[in-house]
Amino acid sequence: MLAIKYICVCIYPHITYLQYIYPVLSAHARLLYSIYTQTDIYLCQQTYQEPMANCPQATLHCRKTTLGVVHRAARAKMAAELHPRSGKLIGLSNSNRTAQRNQPVQEFNHGLVLSREPLRDRDVFTVRIDKKVNSWSGSIEIGVTALDPAGLEFPSSATGLKGGSWIVSGCSVLKDGRSVLEEYGRDLDQLGEGDRVGIQRNGKGELHLWVNGQDCGTAASGLPSRLWAVVDLYGKCTQVTVVSCEPPPDVDGEEDEEVEDEVVLTQAVSIMADIRIDKLVDKWSGSIEIGVTTHNPNNLDYPATMTNLRSGTIMMSGCGILTNGKGTRREYCEFSLDELQEGDLIGLMRKANLANQTPGVVYGVVDLYGMAVKVTIVHNHNHSDRLRRNNAIMRALSPDVGRPRPALSLTPEPDVPDRLLFHPNCGQKAAIISDGRTALRPHATDDFNHGVVLSNRPLHSNEVFQVRIDKMVDKWAGSIEIGVTTHNPAYLQLPSTMTNLRSGTWMMTGNGVMHNGTTILDEYGHNLDRLKAGDTVGVVRKEDGSLHFFVNGVPQGPAAWNVPPSVYAVVDLYGQAAQATIMDDLADLPPLPDDSSEGPTAMSPGSPCSVSGATAANDLRFHQLHGTNAVITNGGRTALRQNCRSEFNDAIVISNRCLRDGELFEIVIQKMVDRWSGSIEAGVTVIRPEELEFPNTMTDIDYDTWMLSGTAIMQDGNTMRNNYGCDLDSLTTGSRIGMMRAASGDLHYFINGLDQGVACTGLPPEIYAVVDLYGQCVQVSITSSSGPLDNSLCTSNITEKSFPIHSPVAGVAHRLHSKHGKNVVLLGDGCQALRVDGYAHGIVFSAKELKTDEVFEVKINKVDDKWSGSLHVGLTTLQPPDLPSCPLSGLSPSLTQLRSKVTWVLAGSEVRRNGVLQRQNYGCSLDRLTVGNRVGVKRCSDDTMHILIDGEDMGPAATAVAKNVYAVLDLYGKVTAVSIVSSTLVEDSESVKAPSLSPDSCSEGEEDSTPCENEPALVPTVMIFLENHGKNIQLSNQNLTAARVSSYNQGLLVTAQALPRQQLFQVCIDRLNPSWTSSLSLGVIGHSPDRLNFPSTACCLKRSVWLLQRDSVFHNSLKICENYGPNLDTCPEGTVLGLLLDSSGCLHLFVNGMDQGVAAQDIPSPCYPLIDLYGQCEQVTIVTDHVSVVGGERGDMRCQGDMEKADMVDGIKESVCWTPPPEVNPNKTCEYQALCSRFKELLTLPDGYFNEDAKYNLCYCESCHKLRGDEAYYKRGEPPRDYALPFGWCRFALQIKTHCEVSNAFKKWHIAYHGTSVGSLRRILDHNQLLSAESSSIFSLSPVKTEGHGSYGEPEENSAPEREIPRVQLSPTMRYSGLEVFAPKVQFRDPRSLRCHQAQVGFQVCVRPGSYKVGPTSLGISEPLDPRFSNAEIDWITKEKGGTLLYGLLIRVE
Repeated sequence: MLAIKYICVCIYPHITYLQYIYPVLSAHARLLYSIYTQTDIYLCQQTYQEPMANCPQATLHCRKTTLGVVHRAARAKMAAELHPRSGKLIGLSNSNRTAQRNQPVQEFNHGLVLSREPLRDRDVFTVRIDKKVNSWSGSIEIGVTALDPAGLEFPSSATGLKGGSWIVSGCSVLKDGRSVLEEYGRDLDQLGEGDRVGIQRNGKGELHLWVNGQDCGTAASGLPSRLWAVVDLYGKCTQVTVVSCEPPPDVDGEEDEEVEDEVVLTQAVSIMADIRIDKLVDKWSGSIEIGVTTHNPNNLDYPATMTNLRSGTIMMSGCGILTNGKGTRREYCEFSLDELQEGDLIGLMRKANLANQTPGVVYGVVDLYGMAVKVTIVHNHNHSDRLRRNNAIMRALSPDVGRPRPALSLTPEPDVPDRLLFHPNCGQKAAIISDGRTALRPHATDDFNHGVVLSNRPLHSNEVFQVRIDKMVDKWAGSIEIGVTTHNPAYLQLPSTMTNLRSGTWMMTGNGVMHNGTTILDEYGHNLDRLKAGDTVGVVRKEDGSLHFFVNGVPQGPAAWNVPPSVYAVVDLYGQAAQATIMDDLADLPPLPDDSSEGPTAMSPGSPCSVSGATAANDLRFHQLHGTNAVITNGGRTALRQNCRSEFNDAIVISNRCLRDGELFEIVIQKMVDRWSGSIEAGVTVIRPEELEFPNTMTDIDYDTWMLSGTAIMQDGNTMRNNYGCDLDSLTTGSRIGMMRAASGDLHYFINGLDQGVACTGLPPEIYAVVDLYGQCVQVSITSSSGPLDNSLCTSNITEKSFPIHSPVAGVAHRLHSKHGKNVVLLGDGCQALRVDGYAHGIVFSAKELKTDEVFEVKINKVDDKWSGSLHVGLTTLQPPDLPSCPLSGLSPSLTQLRSKVTWVLAGSEVRRNGVLQRQNYGCSLDRLTVGNRVGVKRCSDDTMHILIDGEDMGPAATAVAKNVYAVLDLYGKVTAVSIVSSTLVEDSESVKAPSLSPDSCSEGEEDSTPCENEPALVPTVMIFLENHGKNIQLSNQNLTAARVSSYNQGLLVTAQALPRQQLFQVCIDRLNPSWTSSLSLGVIGHSPDRLNFPSTACCLKRSVWLLQRDSVFHNSLKICENYGPNLDTCPEGTVLGLLLDSSGCLHLFVNGMDQGVAAQDIPSPCYPLIDLYGQCEQVTIVTDHVSVVGGERGDMRCQGDMEKADMVDGIKESVCWTPPPEVNPNKTCEYQALCSRFKELLTLPDGYFNEDAKYNLCYCESCHKLRGDEAYYKRGEPPRDYALPFGWCRFALQIKTHCEVSNAFKKWHIAYHGTSVGSLRRILDHNQLLSAESSSIFSLSPVKTEGHGSYGEPEENSAPEREIPRVQLSPTMRYSGLEVFAPKVQFRDPRSLRCHQAQVGFQVCVRPGSYKVGPTSLGISEPLDPRFSNAEIDWITKEKGGTLLYGLLIRVE
């Protein structure tokens, strides 16, 4: 039997030779010693059959490993060539080292190339980007594939490769076309010409990306050994050259480049001499491994790691034991080899009394894996030191051995001198002062970790350990962490941070909870990173084994369960936290909540079910008994599978009690991994948790169990039916799964609240819910929707409940508004409603907007059973005063069809938002109500809608409800009459009379927009940033300027003033940092930010927040709109972004003064502008000049061309008349437009041909057109006709001649394009008309006046009759007119950069409708050139004189 001898920290003199010494036991054994050097692997071997007293000195023998250092150094470099087979548009040159994509302006894909030979491990296949164009989005993509290019059918792009392909595209990593890593390394789309990018598979089977010689880290793992490099000349990238295919240069020597293939063996007898770790590197995970093998080193074919050997080998790896490569013991001891540091010692021995349990001849093995790169055999003659270290280790492994266990009591006895202090053994950078009461990091600005301190004794049960933060520094991220550990501080080797400890430790870090370094709760309590000096944090282990944390004396709820007794308190002075002091006075602490794992109030703040309005009666939890790999946390509400990447089963969990009839047990999937096949399985069982033996998988339960697996319904492990209404294997993170047994014995499943129908019938009562966290599913939590459902599925009846019939509320009774459905008559001064005809058109509204938490309630007075359906009730943002006076129009027949404004409605038991189903089986079905029942609705302070049935609150029916809402009812179906029974405390008694003007409010009934008489003039509110902001924000310039001073996040800020309606709030982007990715986001928040705790990013805000991020709109972190406006990540410095809340409560985004349209509706008032200085965006300044809103209600700006609504066809945004004001010109920083301008200057065209105002010049490069929010196609003219914007070109506005009918052309003519040569530009501009290809040759020497027939100018007097006018080619898209046959390329040298470019020219023209003929392309091209226009109608031909009007010169530069 082998046992680990000892592990301890000790400093020994450096030993440069190998010598076996210190024999202790005699046995017929052989062990091997080794030492690693940077040139080879040394083995020393000697067989000992006699007692160790006769042991000779060990000798050295040399043997290379099969993949050793010498072998790697001698490895030949791969030929850096491309495979001759490639994408269909690729041309190879330079001995197959250079690849170019043909037709780069017309085509953006079909540019795949692969390496000639498979990559060898560690070789970096590197290419240089030679040429890029600006016509497209996207750029080079690179990766590897297992597909042999010799037989490969090349797809259009690298992301189409399957069968084992890993591609880096932009900043994402894709495997077989599916994204596996969203944010990785450098953004390849941002690389320029001359940049180098490489791909590598290292010895561990990991994929690495290299950019300009820098390793971007691991992109993927588990790659096969035979791979070809893949390069896709996509989008902008048109040419690359292979520059090398060789290993990267060594940084820390050869040991830093390989973590495998370093298996070395050493020999000795019985007891192994000490192995000292001399050198570690931080690059890899894992570390030294040690063990024994029966294989003779002289005959061994060395594997990459010894754990790959499948016979005669026992190894210790981490803290586990592996036999022949398979784990046989998960936690061998409290220590992990991965946590050892330089100078630590490790050894093993074979005990003579148990020698018969191991083979007679074994060799010792040391595997220099991962971080371990150098070890030395050391000699220690001091037996007493060895014994002392061994005893210390034994005490650390069993801290209570030899010492009396402290007595446990509910409260510490006051007369016992066991005051809680810090233990003197603390982290390397920490110190203990003030008699053990204060801990600090003296040099907190130099180091951010090594500040771990522990209590001097274990905590008593129910004893609170609390510390106050005395001092903080601003240099680092992160802050104090607190928790408990089972390790005795006297014998603990303190780690750099406590979260690195892999056993017996629970820590609260940030706003999460970690157990043994693994996160078990993602969102828990107050974020510790937000604390400041003077704040307090605490921890307590209760008598029931639950762990609770405190922040400033406020309990944060249960964080963990089954924590053993005798745990020590831990404080980690990490990051910003520099000093903390133990607080003895706990008098001000509130009493601990007396909650338990089964109690109904044990609700963690971070729990998914801590939703406002959840009923306390919902006591459904996961049972404390569960599968081997399952962990129950969060007060029994959350279940997870530990070791999810190495274990896929043994994670069955069961409910803590039987389900009642009609009771829904619903869980939400919170975490998944893509490592396994299969996913969650769910069902019910009659077996009690105490009687269930919890097999490996749920399908192994072979009696009294019904379950859903994938799409199969199974009973007792056998399939009953296939193709059930849902597939559990297709669910993703955030999906909800529910189970319910109806009173009839039917089992129903619910997916995201939708009933999937009857799964099986005849189920007995008293069944438990069972869930198997199998395969991809890792973590689930019970939702707040769990509980009783529709009473039609239960045995009780609502009419039997003894709720009071009346709701006596002091105040004035509610009223109904005078605007209503056409079949409704109001009675009793607006307190009663009667439907007099039909079954529909019975909508009525409350007379006033509902106040927060105000209940609007009616009683059913009359029903007509000949109709089906019943009363509908809800809330709406529709303003009844805005409805037409005639009741016969303007309202939908039923409330579920009311969608002109946002409306939340309960119909039956279904909750809908604007007719879209949001939730099923909510509360009691309204269809069951009858005469005498009461129905109420209210909007709560947490923005939720609640429905009340006979005074009983059914809980939250909808979330994110707007503030300014009216109650709305629909007397639908059998309900024909209702009367109001609720009241309001503050009510205008004249509310149902004709509205009149008052000093306080404007008239509701006025149809015009005349302001109130006493309304003061509207003065713009001065906006500044609020002092409460993200921790990396620094304000200046009288709080008008905000800058992020460190990191890439923690940059949230809001304004101190609410955003008034119709006032444009604008900020200017002052500074961008290209080192980061992504950029700012902005929006509004619907509650006061004065005491808001800002998270790291705006997307973490989930309450009443509307956010514009990239080109999408988010509400409470959920995406509600895509492709809105420009991509904010592409906004350059100088861009002015604005927010405006219009009179209807709609949010608008303005970019450089241009309205991008409505981003979101029903924004509450007041709301506050919110900005997140994230990623690249580091500084913004509030624009104090109040720019007029373009097209706004209060703006009186008009286009220079005096445009009318008729000009804007189909919502056109791009206007040839309107451009942004000069001070907010979005093109002022565009390098592409500047390059095109320099080319225009080289043409020496007279300035008189061009418009003097540069603001009419527009750049259509990718950044500029996205910034403006341009669509690709628009309509113009009478009749309207499509045309495409000239993306990739730059337009320079021409001076319009006075004799042209400018306004008529702008409004009624079509838009087209004409490609031409550079030599023809001057003649076309001179004639102010397009010339045909025949007459516009640059070699034509005839005088201009003799070619009057070739132009549309006025003929001279006494001239000869005109000949036939030549044909002029036009097209609605520059993808056709910009072809090289129409617009030949010319080469020029940029006078600024001195680089050579190619340029093309063309014209944007207005063409008179009816003056041209539409026909097919004359070039015989079969592939479509433009997706909007077919090749049969892409060529426009005109011969009509004066049928075209030159509008702009187009230039494209490559």
